[in-house]
Amino acid sequence: MTEEMKQQLNPEEEDYGFSGLLASMKKANFPQPEIDRVTAAFLFAKEAHKGQRRRSGEAYIIHPVAVARILADMGMDGDSICAALLHDVVEDTPVTDQQVRSRFGTAVEQLVDGVTKIGQIPFSMSQEEQQNENIRKMFLAMAKDIRVIIIKLADRVHNMRTLNFMPPEKQRFKAKETLEIYAPIAHRLGIRAFKEELEDLAIRYLDPVAYEEIAKALETQVESRQAFLDRIREEIQDRVRQDVPNAHVTGRIKSVHGIYRKTYMRGKTMDEIYDIYAVRIIVDSVFQCYYCLGIIHDMFNPLPGRFKDYISTPKPNMYQSLHTTVIGKQGVPFEVQIRTWQMHHTAEYGIAAHWKYKLGLNGKDKFEERLAWIRQLLENQKESDDVEEIVNVIKSDFSPDEVFAFTPKGDVISLPNGSTIVDFAYAIHTAVGSKMIGAKVDGRITTLDHKINNGEIIEILTSSQPKGPSRDWLKIAKTSSARSKIKSWFKKEKRDENIEEGRAEVEREFRRSGITLPEKQMQEFLGRIAERHHFGSVDDLFAAIGYGGFSLTKYLPRIREDYNKLTKENEPNIADEDVPLVPERKVTTTPEGIIIEGIDNCLVKFSRCCDPLPGDEIIGFITRGHGVSIHTRTCSNVPKNIALSPEPERWVNAWWDKKVSSTYRVTLAVTVINRVGMLADLSGQIANMHVMIHSLFTQETKDGRTVVYVTLTVNSAEHLKSLSEKLKKVKGVLLVERSGL
Repeated sequence: MTEEMKQQLNPEEEDYGFSGLLASMKKANFPQPEIDRVTAAFLFAKEAHKGQRRRSGEAYIIHPVAVARILADMGMDGDSICAALLHDVVEDTPVTDQQVRSRFGTAVEQLVDGVTKIGQIPFSMSQEEQQNENIRKMFLAMAKDIRVIIIKLADRVHNMRTLNFMPPEKQRFKAKETLEIYAPIAHRLGIRAFKEELEDLAIRYLDPVAYEEIAKALETQVESRQAFLDRIREEIQDRVRQDVPNAHVTGRIKSVHGIYRKTYMRGKTMDEIYDIYAVRIIVDSVFQCYYCLGIIHDMFNPLPGRFKDYISTPKPNMYQSLHTTVIGKQGVPFEVQIRTWQMHHTAEYGIAAHWKYKLGLNGKDKFEERLAWIRQLLENQKESDDVEEIVNVIKSDFSPDEVFAFTPKGDVISLPNGSTIVDFAYAIHTAVGSKMIGAKVDGRITTLDHKINNGEIIEILTSSQPKGPSRDWLKIAKTSSARSKIKSWFKKEKRDENIEEGRAEVEREFRRSGITLPEKQMQEFLGRIAERHHFGSVDDLFAAIGYGGFSLTKYLPRIREDYNKLTKENEPNIADEDVPLVPERKVTTTPEGIIIEGIDNCLVKFSRCCDPLPGDEIIGFITRGHGVSIHTRTCSNVPKNIALSPEPERWVNAWWDKKVSSTYRVTLAVTVINRVGMLADLSGQIANMHVMIHSLFTQETKDGRTVVYVTLTVNSAEHLKSLSEKLKKVKGVLLVERSGL
């Protein structure tokens, strides 16, 4: 340490917690040059933040020092600690990136830049768009250098610790964001300490009454609870060390949020939570883990169905341990976790253990393999620009609750709780999912929306001539990976169709919203929308709308605002043009409840090839002498690109009148497994919904199954959807789809 540094570190002045940071680094055996560099970063940050205060009234420098201390206690490297001290200087002070780079090196500057960019969101964006942009930048930063998000998590931990100085509405917003975004990311990175503290602090502000109730319940009889835990721990330690002398045994009580999830969210009482107490046994080898498991089951009575082997089947965040719940002599259930020291380091510090312990598996460093999921998540996120979907991805894919199922060959597939057969198929391989025509669970045929349970053996039935996935699978799939692969299939295999579908939807929604512009201006307007949402071209935007990767209706309010501003600014110029993208055409409503654009008093008939229903997206075809024939937009007889069809002028826009109220016939093709009573069950289910059957016949297929064609009366697409869902629940039903018969 230079003399200048020693003079600046005046012992008579407040050090803002820096002495604690230094003590933590010395305890971790940091070399003196690294300590000197961190000291220089502290002095630099203190000078840059001079005069700035936090909402609490404290000097601002207290915050970056606290964040750096959190990282030092985790064992992060010197670059990360320096970046933590400097993470706000570029954003909140006149200091530039170049100054940080010249003083502390490129690595520190890039970390500071990564953390700063996550927090920099244009104020012109809506709150939804801001959150989306924030998450997108977070994924990008994680893929580039995982240390960026670790610093950001430490920053959020300290901000949550001091959240009481924020206004109530800000407290709830930050707490909700923490619970939905940051805590799941900490869980996925395996950083248990971050995850549990963020969850507990978030619940304190989101549900203060419940938090206080749980905290008081834990404080009540705290001495007796701790005495019970100590007694169990000592009993286990004395027995285990007879055979495993180096075994380390500790005890803990479940976190507030862990209890909250099971009491308030799952409706259990404190007495029904079996793992409120936990004893942890840490040993030197995997063999000793299983040996200790035998000792525990010999000492106590294990609860059936409460054993989990995360050693042979690690969690996605690399967590490994044996979990078993047992009951002691006092009749109180408690959990026992058994792991090696290496597993323990990974369980406590997650990805940060790479820096703290330089961990590898079986002598080989698999750090890059551990980060592969980030790149996969980033790739999946490109398929959607929907904030709600992205947040749901984090909440579902990062869920701590998981299920394990087996392929017929014995391979273990780990998925978030609530995953379906569709998720399982795509988890095996993309090709398996795309070729899937059905599935068996424990040897029995099941529906594709079957929710997977632990230990099930699942066989995916595939076809040698695959038709590809169904769009309905997007509603069944729970994981982002499966949804992304389904969307990707439609994106690649049906691009022209998607562009046409997307363009038609834009024209339809713009017409309903009164958005009309000259051709050139419309292309520029759509180009700006595409650019804002990170699409390379307008066709890419159309394609994304067509395959479901972008929800146009969700962003229409913002699009209308932009349109109103544009027309207000350029009103004189618009009047000079006379070639609108969506021309004004008169419309007429037919007695059948169909609105036809540009045609008066026309005869309408519904095509038997697709049986359009109210709620379906439709289009009309002007026939010779028979009026307008109405088709669904997805009908096989509707050209993918109408502009390139032989007679494009005969296709007209059409849609259902909102006031339409009538009944329509539709034919369903129900693929079933042959069994006695199948037809009776199908007709009984239809009768229970008070739906009239007009005709019913069957046809056997080459693979030994049967297709039941049933013609029914329904009143809308939603009515048909409800009926189809009920039919899918009949035992032996494999597929329900519309038929053109």
